[in-house]
Parts: sequence; structure tokens; C-alpha cells
Amino acid sequence: MFLLLELDLAGIVTFPCFLLQFSSKPVGIVGLGRIGSAIAKRAQAFGCSISYHSRTQKPLKHYKYYDNIVDLVIDALGPRGILINVGRGAHVDEPELVSALLEGRLAGAGLDVYEDEPEVPDPLLRLDNVLLLPHVGSDTVETCNSMADLVLANLEAHFNSRPLPTPVI
Repeated sequence: MFLLLELDLAGIVTFPCFLLQFSSKPVGIVGLGRIGSAIAKRAQAFGCSISYHSRTQKPLKHYKYYDNIVDLVIDALGPRGILINVGRGAHVDEPELVSALLEGRLAGAGLDVYEDEPEVPDPLLRLDNVLLLPHVGSDTVETCNSMADLVLANLEAHFNSRPLPTPVI
């Protein structure tokens, strides 16, 4: 919060007077793998309705599936929805996202990845309804330790001819 205030005073960003509440909002997730599923579980705890796009439909998940990302974002989220992308920058058409945010077709966005990293499109920097992170959304001590443990578990499984804990299919 202090950093946002400093940026506001320096004229770099404008801090909005009112923020949106996350509870009960529709949430669209691109990629319902291990991380996307964990985000969905947490969002459900806030009473959010979950929709998703993934390479394949997940039969055991009781969320609304969209086979097209544009339909997911625009139709599923709507003017009260918040798009969160922590997966891949190329998953989101950034010019279309900017248009949807400016026109009120989406309420907001939280982005940790960008189409042309490390560059962030200038229009996104100027929007008050966007939270931008520099690809550090998972940078906690605990998460980094968990990632290291997972790498070791995958290597151990591979070299012992066992199934990988987290294969990419």
C-alpha cells in the first residue's frame, strides 16, 4: 500500500478511491492444472463462481468449461468479473483486454505474466483497474522451497523409472 501511495504521489499511477471486493465475483481461470486448480479452490472459498479454459476439459471439475479464451473472458466474467493471469502471457490478447477494461466489459485484471515479457504494454500501466506484478506472483520462501522439492521429486522419479509427480501432458 505504501508503494502505491508513493507511485500515486509521483504521478506514475493513480490510486483509485474505491477498490473492488473480490468476494462473490465470477472468476475465469486460464489453465486448470495444479496451480489453476489451487486458485479455483481459494476463489471458491470467497464465494466466487469459477469458469475456466484449458487444453482439455477436466471431467472431475464442476466448473464451467470454455473451449475459447475470448468467450471465457467476455461472456463468463462479464462487467463484474476480474481476469487473473499467472500462467502464460500469450494466453491473453492484451489489446483486447485493454479494450474490455476501458469499455467496462470487465471490471479488472490481475496480471503476473505478459505477452512480450519483460515489456508491459503502456496502456495497462495507465489503468486503475489493473494490478500488475513482474512475474513474481509465486515468489515466497515457502513456494520457492516447494518448487525446489518438486524438481527434486521429478528428477528422482525420472531416474528411478517411476511416474513423474507433475508430468506435463
